[in-house]
Parts: sequence; C-alpha cells; structure tokens
Amino acid sequence: MPTMNAAVVTSFDEPPHYREFEVPTPTGHHEVLAEVLAVGLHPRVKSGASGSHYTSSGTLPAIPGVDGVGRLPDGRLAYFVADDDVIGTMAERAVVDVRRSVVLPDGVDVARVAASMNPAMSSWVALRRRVQLKPGASVLVLGATGSAGTAAVQIARRLGAGRVVGAGRDRQRLDALLELGADEVVRITDDRAETAAALAEVASDVDVALDYLWSTPASDAIVAMLTARQDRSRALDWVQIGSMAGPTIELPSAAFRSTNFRLLGAGQGSVSLHDYVAELPSLVDELQSGAIGVAPRIVPLADVESAWSRVDAPNERTVIVP
Repeated sequence: MPTMNAAVVTSFDEPPHYREFEVPTPTGHHEVLAEVLAVGLHPRVKSGASGSHYTSSGTLPAIPGVDGVGRLPDGRLAYFVADDDVIGTMAERAVVDVRRSVVLPDGVDVARVAASMNPAMSSWVALRRRVQLKPGASVLVLGATGSAGTAAVQIARRLGAGRVVGAGRDRQRLDALLELGADEVVRITDDRAETAAALAEVASDVDVALDYLWSTPASDAIVAMLTARQDRSRALDWVQIGSMAGPTIELPSAAFRSTNFRLLGAGQGSVSLHDYVAELPSLVDELQSGAIGVAPRIVPLADVESAWSRVDAPNERTVIVP
C-alpha cells in the first residue's frame, strides 16, 4: 500500500506524532483524493484527537483534522470539510467528498482560508441558520477573546448587528475587540459577582447571545442578565456553540418561566450538512474581501507534535502545512 506523511494519533493522552500512514482510498461516487495544502489546528481538532468531542468514535490510530484546503485531481483549489473522524485531513493526502467542499478562486491565500473558515463558520452559521438576526439587533459574544469569539464579533457586525458586546478574560484581546467591531467589552474575572454585575449592566437587553464558554460563566451571565432585563417579554436567544469553561450547566427553572428566554445550540447535528455547505461560498467571499478572518501561523506538518500545545495569539490560528 502507498504511504504518506501524516499526524497520527496513537493515544488520546498524547499529541499526534509525525509518521507514515497508508494513503486513504476514495470509495464513494462523489469522493476524490486531494493533495492537502493547509489544515487549521482548531480547538475542535484537539478535542477530537483527545477523544473528548461528542462526535468522537474512540477509534485509534487516527489522523486529526476536520477541514482543510487542498488541490483536487483536476487542479482546482477547494476548501473541504472532513467526512470521517478517524482519517482526517492533517496529512499529505485526504479523501474529499466534493459535496462537502467549495471551489476557491485562483490566488486565494490558502493558509488564511484554512485558519479562518472553522472559527468563522460557528457564528456565521449560528446567525444565518439558527437565529434570525434582525437589522440593528444587539449581540453578546461570551468567550469573545478566542479566535472563534473574535470572529463572531466581526461577523455579528458584518451581518447587521447594531450593537455588539464582547466578554472574555484576556484584557489585551478585549481591547483589540474594540477595533474589530465591539461597542463595549466586559472582562470575565474570578470574581463571579462582579462579572455578573458588569454583564447585567451592559448586556441585559441584548437580543442574541453567542456562547463559547458554557458552564458557570454562562449560568452566572444568564441569571444576571435576565434579572436585570427591562422588558422580560422581549426575546433573548441564547445560542450555545462551545464549552471552553465546562460541559454542563445549572439553571433555575424560573429563568425559562419568567422571561422570553430561548436556549438552542449550533453545531454538528443541530445544523444539517446541507445548510453548512450552503453557507460556504458566502463565507469564502467574506474572507476574500478581508472583512473578517483569522491570521494564520504556519507550521510544517513535521512539527505538529511541538505545535500541538501552543496557545495561539489574539486573532491567530495555527495552520499545519504538509
């Protein structure tokens, strides 16, 4: 069997290792074997490689990577989403289902697309497919200092939000959000009461919350914001996207009975594959325009093990290049 170089997960307790692996073989009518050019090292990739993501099958060995930019057999460039959580994209070759891809224009910055599509897609799809963002609506991004949260601030503004509030821990990153579209920022600290009071003051009357944290920060924010809400019949759509602070939450039942509070999720399963793919062309156009996006930090595939634990800088995403 022909082999290729790849990042290979052999244990959920270790980072992937740079090793040879069998070249995957297309099996479906819509599948082709693509040359991989760039793959984003997203938090979703790391959770999959640790076996902790809710879609993980627990099968090893595995190649991480949930998406990528590659060259198709006919020479065209394409962004594609992986169809397999075992044989992913972080390798020299990957099987691409063309139904889960979008052709890219010549001259596109492949590293920027690889860095940006995954973090940008979460809020883009949430605001286009899970809630109806009305022109001039106000949006809170909880967990705004990560790459996905930073992109969410930009995207909310780009999609017509009249006011955007960003909340996160990193002061430097929060300050940067004011240059990227945030009207106000709230620093999340270890003082839960102080943080809750700050969110109640500036975000109690938002229309949509995009939540990348969950757990205690989310429950504190929800209770504080709903309690301070001037018009409790005004809808608040709380969209759960990520769980960086923890996988579970505790909420009082009165939060649902006493206010017009709607809790919903955006992710694999709550949004169909068809809807995700349908949003790819418009998101590529936004990235091409420079209106949104994450800066790539390029790392050779051979250095994947050392790159695995590195924390990306503000508005940056590590991109693995074979």
